[in-house]
Amino acid sequence: SVEEPLDLIRLSLDERVYVKCKGERELRGKLHAFDPHLNLVLGDVEETVTTIELEEETEEEIVTSSKRNMEMLFVRGDAVILISPPIRTG
Repeated sequence: SVEEPLDLIRLSLDERVYVKCKGERELRGKLHAFDPHLNLVLGDVEETVTTIELEEETEEEIVTSSKRNMEMLFVRGDAVILISPPIRTG
């Protein structure tokens, strides 16, 4: 049951989660561990970094995203904006 915010994260251990970080970074991976500071250890991680540049002549926004995969990643808690647990059906 969920009585405190960290309970929701505890229930997501060994599940794939979505993590939004500062700096337009998004992570999807299996949550292996966390602590009260929201430091996270993720496995089988896909990182997406989105950059927005302004074209000087036309002042048009150019949005690009790059992806990379990592076997294991430590995420420092102060970079975390949001953690979304897996979608549960039923």
